[in-house]
Amino acid sequence: MNTRLHSIVHSSWFSRLMISVILLAGLLAGVETSAAIRDRHGSLLYTLDTLVLIVFIVEMALKVAAYGRQPWRYFRDGWNVFDFIIVAVCCLPLDSQFAAVFRLARGLRLLRLVTAVPKLQLLVGALLKSLGAMGYVTLLLALVFYIYAVAGVHLFGSADPKHFGSLSAALLSLFRLITLDNWADIFQSVSIASRLPAVLYFVSFIMLGTMIMLNLFIGIIMNSMAEMHAEIEQSDRTRHLTEAGRTTLQDELALFERQIDDLKRQAARLRQRAKSPP
Repeated sequence: MNTRLHSIVHSSWFSRLMISVILLAGLLAGVETSAAIRDRHGSLLYTLDTLVLIVFIVEMALKVAAYGRQPWRYFRDGWNVFDFIIVAVCCLPLDSQFAAVFRLARGLRLLRLVTAVPKLQLLVGALLKSLGAMGYVTLLLALVFYIYAVAGVHLFGSADPKHFGSLSAALLSLFRLITLDNWADIFQSVSIASRLPAVLYFVSFIMLGTMIMLNLFIGIIMNSMAEMHAEIEQSDRTRHLTEAGRTTLQDELALFERQIDDLKRQAARLRQRAKSPP
């Protein structure tokens, strides 16, 4: 590993520089949505886009070179692979008919901010880590939706066919309920015929779907964030111990080599004395 390059690419000033370049790339992606600005300052925007892409390529080359004779270790980190894919897509020679796709790829460069800010990596990592547990909660929520949709068709289908006349309409209405989007209008339309069943139906679904399920999602994400934070701390401690052990080993090797050199010099002096006449 090239220790000098490794210290440069992991320094605070280098990280701040790359964050600034990523923010500039995001700003350029927003400015290029204006046709008037593109027509007026098209050459300047193209030059800045090219400069940003060159900076990204140089950054990637420095990070690869920091691993010395083992450049493939760069791709062992998923975030590095993510950066490489984004930069590679931006380097593709797309024709003019794919100009919209090219601009979209340049807009995706702002996602590199996730890899540049450790706190964002923690959040995204926690979300990805919680996908497995969230799948079971989503399955439970789908069962609740289906049961309440079937019940809603039987209870309120004749009174409000717009919202509960079919299973698909009931599922859409339940989605409005769980997002609390004008749910009072749906309640008023079905409570005219049967007040008490409507109250029990709506209150129970909102409490179960909005309050309980939402808290389950939040709890899973918070638990994943705690686990991710612990893993990052453990990884940092392991890396520091490894670097400290490597430094200690290098110092010991250097001391051993100096001792060998001293012994060689002493042996040479002894041989010279033995050869000299008395």
